[in-house]
Amino acid sequence: MDISSYQKTARRLGIILVFLLPAYLLLKYAFSAPEHLPIQQEATFVGKESCKQCHLAEYNDWLGSHHDRAMDIATDSTVLGDFSGIKLESQGRIHKMYKKDNKFFVYTDGEDGQMHEYEVKYVFGFTPLQQYLVEFDGGRLQTLPLTWNTIDSTWYHMADSIYKDEVIDHHNWLHWTNQAQNWNSMCAECHSTNLVKGYDPETDTYHTTYSEIDVSCEACHGPGSNHVEWANLPEYSRQNISNYGLIVKTSGIDNAQYVDNCVRCHSRKASLGDFDHSTASIYDHSVPNLPEEPSWFIDGQIKDEDYVYASFLQSKMYGKNREVQCNDCHNVHSGERLFDDNRLCTQCHRSDIYDTYEHHHHKYPGEEGYSVISDAGIKYDVGSGTECINCHMPGRYYMGVDFRRDHSFRIPRPDLSIKLGTPNACNKCHTDKSNEWSEQHITKWFGERRRRHYAEAFADAQNGKIEAATELKNMVADDLFPPNIRCLAIENLGRYFPDSLETIIDTYLKDPNPALRLSSVRTILQPTDKNIKRLLSALSDPTKAVRTEAAQKLMQVGENNIPPKHQQLYKKTLNEYKEILLFNSDFPLGKFNLANFYYNQNDLINAENYYKAAMKQDNQLSFIKLNLAYLYNRKGQNEKAEQLFKEYLQSEPNDAEAYYSLGLLLTEMRRYNESLDALLKAKKLAPNRPRVNHNIAMMYDFMKDKQKAEEYLRYEIQVVNNLNSRLELLKFYLDNNYGEKALSLGEEILKQYPDAPDVTQIVKQLKQQLSITR
Repeated sequence: MDISSYQKTARRLGIILVFLLPAYLLLKYAFSAPEHLPIQQEATFVGKESCKQCHLAEYNDWLGSHHDRAMDIATDSTVLGDFSGIKLESQGRIHKMYKKDNKFFVYTDGEDGQMHEYEVKYVFGFTPLQQYLVEFDGGRLQTLPLTWNTIDSTWYHMADSIYKDEVIDHHNWLHWTNQAQNWNSMCAECHSTNLVKGYDPETDTYHTTYSEIDVSCEACHGPGSNHVEWANLPEYSRQNISNYGLIVKTSGIDNAQYVDNCVRCHSRKASLGDFDHSTASIYDHSVPNLPEEPSWFIDGQIKDEDYVYASFLQSKMYGKNREVQCNDCHNVHSGERLFDDNRLCTQCHRSDIYDTYEHHHHKYPGEEGYSVISDAGIKYDVGSGTECINCHMPGRYYMGVDFRRDHSFRIPRPDLSIKLGTPNACNKCHTDKSNEWSEQHITKWFGERRRRHYAEAFADAQNGKIEAATELKNMVADDLFPPNIRCLAIENLGRYFPDSLETIIDTYLKDPNPALRLSSVRTILQPTDKNIKRLLSALSDPTKAVRTEAAQKLMQVGENNIPPKHQQLYKKTLNEYKEILLFNSDFPLGKFNLANFYYNQNDLINAENYYKAAMKQDNQLSFIKLNLAYLYNRKGQNEKAEQLFKEYLQSEPNDAEAYYSLGLLLTEMRRYNESLDALLKAKKLAPNRPRVNHNIAMMYDFMKDKQKAEEYLRYEIQVVNNLNSRLELLKFYLDNNYGEKALSLGEEILKQYPDAPDVTQIVKQLKQQLSITR
């Protein structure tokens, strides 16, 4: 080898050595220190004690909090109620709470309506009330109505506080032994960590499990095993591990993401399955309810318990260009407010403007005046009116003694109370005054100008004012409106002005916000080719709630009408929807929805079983009888269908649709006089329903009462006023040889619809025939 060749070879070897050295080092670390590799295994739950060492301050804040004491085993240290043989007379019974063999017992009415002894196994909450759980067969835990008021140290019966005008017996769905008070489905998800409901619809039993009995660290932060491993790594090995090994991000996020971390428990919602911390969107596991009647007032104020989320989304603090989130007001580990006075608000709002008499116009503590008793029964002393929360966060009592404030942070609007019957903070305290009195003071202090409220648009839509359609469209398009109010605007458009929605719906079916996409899918009712195409597109939505809503809508179309290229995705998403229905089938409405699913799949056996099971679980859901009646009609069991229609109409005598369906059924059964009676009742209850008039006309025609038949066909034209209704009357004239009337109507049709099919030829023929006979 010559020198030049040697140098070239050396240079090549040198290059190889340069590249081999880092590779060697990597191999060395790979084989000698596997714990330094980035964490890749699936995270598991490790328990709160694993967090305590590094997060002692947060742990101590959490200790004793509502989250910590959300649920516990019943012991002398956790039970707060007086079980010394106390008796309580309520709901026509005498109930007793006592101890025996160092265990806690109640004597109360059971699922058979008789009095029984029940052992208390768990406590639920601790202030302002504590509830108690009893074990039943099938893995069920039930919440006793006998509740301990921890503020006044007294027992009360929950039904007396919530259902004051009712006696809730063992037949009622609301009875403590029935589903409405079932821990596994109604309470557990938000009171324990890593809950798996474990409901088996085949056996109607539960195998519910959790990692920790209360709401612990990992309930919010997600399973912590990878985070613990991250914490045990040397600092130089942590840099490639995102978010400290945690699934859930709670820092470095915007307020919407932060608030969304709390949604699954702090919202009124529907669940799509057991909670999975790794889901990309809240709409992959929950569907928060929109703030509409009957659970909210029309302006979005709380009526039923709303758990904060729907209210807070309406607030300007949450809105665009504002970044207020839960921990700005609350210590999220203890749940306590950061301040108990106006400093909570003056963190952001200038005290020299807002914490002044010129703003609140109320006397300060110590000044002469008088106290007031609010509509909730709370005494407000002089000076209370200076507190921001009393004017901007009025509240209501829930569960008897739990006072919760509205988190929409709204300006008192007595003018809306006058127009729409909504509450306002002024009259909640000044109960002896009128809304007009409050409005006069607001005008005196702040002037006459009032910003139009979205509630006014919703009210106008409900009242059929056509101008509301434009206002609703503008609301949807304006992202300064709260996101859930924009969703409501879409759904109101779909409900009252579907034609107006048609021009904009495609925009919102593609909106980045899954809530807007979901509301858009909900508005699709008619199975037109264009709507089917929209629903097929939504099957590939990244969010579970949206795509399964689309699958549910497409069920009405029928699998045979789904294009071949979409069949696989449709079936996959339909199965995903079925899993949601099965998950919720422990509820009566869940069973009802599952029955509808099977009905649409032509599985009438399962459909019938679940309709019956739903009615058995809640006998107040009389509308299920209608669905079961349609099922029996489909099976050719018309006598059973008739019986169910009549049972339903005994409880709902003003349902025109049910009378109409009964009329059609009786026609099918050839009981024409009875059919006509049912159809006439439907007409009386719903005079503007077009097909009612048409079927009455056909019945009179069949009975040879041509005058009445013509009369009701003309009613149909008055109601519908379209070409088809006129063609029906024209056909009637032709079938009955009313030539003059047919010609007159034909000429009238051509004036309004010159391109009407076949009418030109009919008119021409009629003229020829009539000229001959004349």
